[in-house]
Parts: sequence; structure tokens; C-alpha cells
Amino acid sequence: MLVENVKVALRALAANKLRSVLTTLGIIIGVTAVIALVSLGNGVQRFINQRFESQGANLIFVLPARVERGGANRSGVLAFQPGARTGTALSLTYADALALRDPERVPDAKIVAPIVSGQGKLVSGARKYETRVRGTVPEYRELNNAPVRFGRYITQDELISGARVVVLGDVPYRKLFPEGGDPVGEEVRINNIPFRVVGVMAQRVGGQEGSDDDVVVVPITTAQERLFPQRNVRGEPTVGIILVQAVSRDRIDAAMQQITDLLRERHNIQFAGEDDFSVASQRDLLNTVGAVTGAVTIFLAAIAGISLFVGGIGIMNIMLVSVTERTREIGLRKAIGARKRVILQQFLIESTTLSLLGGAIGIVLGVSLAHLVALFSQGQFSAVVTFDAVAMAVGFSTAVGILFGMYPAWRAAQLSPIAALRYE
Repeated sequence: MLVENVKVALRALAANKLRSVLTTLGIIIGVTAVIALVSLGNGVQRFINQRFESQGANLIFVLPARVERGGANRSGVLAFQPGARTGTALSLTYADALALRDPERVPDAKIVAPIVSGQGKLVSGARKYETRVRGTVPEYRELNNAPVRFGRYITQDELISGARVVVLGDVPYRKLFPEGGDPVGEEVRINNIPFRVVGVMAQRVGGQEGSDDDVVVVPITTAQERLFPQRNVRGEPTVGIILVQAVSRDRIDAAMQQITDLLRERHNIQFAGEDDFSVASQRDLLNTVGAVTGAVTIFLAAIAGISLFVGGIGIMNIMLVSVTERTREIGLRKAIGARKRVILQQFLIESTTLSLLGGAIGIVLGVSLAHLVALFSQGQFSAVVTFDAVAMAVGFSTAVGILFGMYPAWRAAQLSPIAALRYE
């Protein structure tokens, strides 16, 4: 009987092809949106994880923060405001970074790399390009797993002497030297100051503008003296962030405590609530970013799911129309012995078939749309279609078909055979 009901349901839907297709549009749109948004959200999350992991394992971030009445502002931005007073804006300094290299005070720190950065206008001959300039130390290359395409990275001697040398990222290299070739030894002016090219970094994350390939690297001492002469109230050169690599994953928490203790001592901080810096691990940042992107993805998917509800109402409406149109058929089937359960089953199968058909089409379109959007990102991230997302879409489609098909099916089952046969 079940097989026969399935055949009857399919014949009924095929008899009104256009109406059936239009009825499933709400389901198709809802499932497409949910699948696309969840897949893109998963792709963005994986992209963020890869970007963080490319910075090196066991990473700890030390950021400057401004102490205010309500506590510390963890953004690390307000500490650089002009005219900041002592006690309210104590920035991290290059001397702090050097102190963190003390193996007796911070034995669980393997690599310490302070960074200053800002925008720079690059000029090579008649070509110009504006990009990020990163001042750092030679150890940053090991920390960042940065491969060199031409030449070499900055050296310790160049750091100590404050040499005007620069390592070009893949994007600035292609912008300033479109003809290709080895540019080592060429002169590039940064903010109208001449620098000698000593190396070019290999492409890492797609070679797109705005990516981590779109940067040039100079010695931090050179950056502080010539490009970004930022000083705190004591006249000490400040840094924007200090990256610390712990000796192992097991020692991250210990390294963070050692860093905190040393910086509190150097900054004369007596109470924890007065910290003018923030210490966070890569794990903490990934958990925070993951929670935010996950919440946003769920929120957007929930909004998209509203169309599933609208599609369910459409299915209910059409099924009620179908019951009305087929009243005499229902009466005839009941007159020859069909039970209420059979009639109920027949119309539930029709509504569920409609929703599942829409769900299947929506899954295909959703996956295609997600990959299409990822394609437009030009390799920055990819869509990640998971079994959970597909199962959720199928589950919702089935639930919508059963839920919104239940009332029309029940109404059909309750029809009196005599009244149904008399219906015109």
C-alpha cells in the first residue's frame, strides 16, 4: 500500500508540474541559502585558522593596552594616542622585547619578535605602490615560516646598524618590477627614503592585494628611526606587538605567566587590574574568532531559514487546494474501502516529496553558490561543505514537508465519503 501511495502521489505532482515547481521555490531558496552560508562560514573559519597557523605554532601575542578607570582597554590601539599621560598609556617598547629574551626570566620563550608597522609609499623608477611596511627582527622569518624567492632576509648586523635594506613581499615585487627578474641590489624609496632590496619573499597566500603577501619588511631599528619614529612619554621607541613562540604547546601557559610577571615588573605595576598590556595565546584568539564567526554564521543561516518556513506555508496552501480539487477522488477511494490512515499517508507523501525535492535542488544550488562565491575570493578561502550542513538541510526539508502537510492530509482523511462523492 505504501508503494501504491507513493505512485499516486508522484502522479498527482506530475500532473501539475508548474504548480509543484513553484511550490518548492521557498524550500529551494531556504536550503540554498542555509547550505551556502554554512559552507562559506566554515571556509572562512578554516582560512582564519590557516592564517594564524602560518604565523607559527605555540604563538603568544603581547599587545599594548591603555589603562582606564573601568579597566584595561584590550584593543592595543589607544596606547599610541598623542599626548598620552604617564600611567594611562604605557606602550610596549623595544626594550621590553629584548627583556623577554632573557632565558633566566622567560625560560619558556623560544623566539621573541617585536613588530612595528605602518603604511609606506614605495617608488622604484617611475612605478609607485602603497603597502604595509613591517619593521621586525631576523627571527621573524623563522616564526612566520617565510620562504625567500630571491636574495635573503634581513640580518642581525643590519638590525644592529639600522641599515636601510628591505625585503619585498610578492605583491610589491610584482607591482614595482612587473618585468620580473632578480631585483636584489635595486633601490626602492619608502616614504621618500632610499632602501636597498636584499630579498623577495615567495608567494604564500594567493598573492592578492591586502593579503600577507602584500607587505615589505625592514629592520625594526630602521623602521623606528626613519619611518615610524613613535615614542612613549619616556622617549623610548614603542612597538605595536611582540610575538613570542613558546618552546612547546605544553609550556604556553607557563610562558604567558612569565611574560606577564616580567612586564609588570618593568612597568612598575602592582595590581593585575592595572596592566597596560595584554597577553593572549594563539589558541585564545582562535577560540574567540571561531566563536564570533560561528555565531554570525548561525545567525545568518537562521535568517535564511525563514524562507523555509515561508516555503512550508506555500506547501500547506497548495496541499489544501489539492485536497479541495480531489475531493471526489478521496470520496471514491474511501467508498471502496480506503482507511483514513491511507488517505493521510497519501497526502503526507505528496507534501514530503515536494519538500524533499526542493531540498535536493537547494543542496545542489547551495553547494554551487558557495563554491562560486569562494571562486570570486581568488583563492583567499574555499567553501567547506560538511555532512552536518547537508544532513541539517535534508532534516529541515523533511520536517517542513511533514509539519505543513499534516493539516491538509488530516483534513482529507476526515472527509465523509458520501459528502465527498456529492462534491461538485
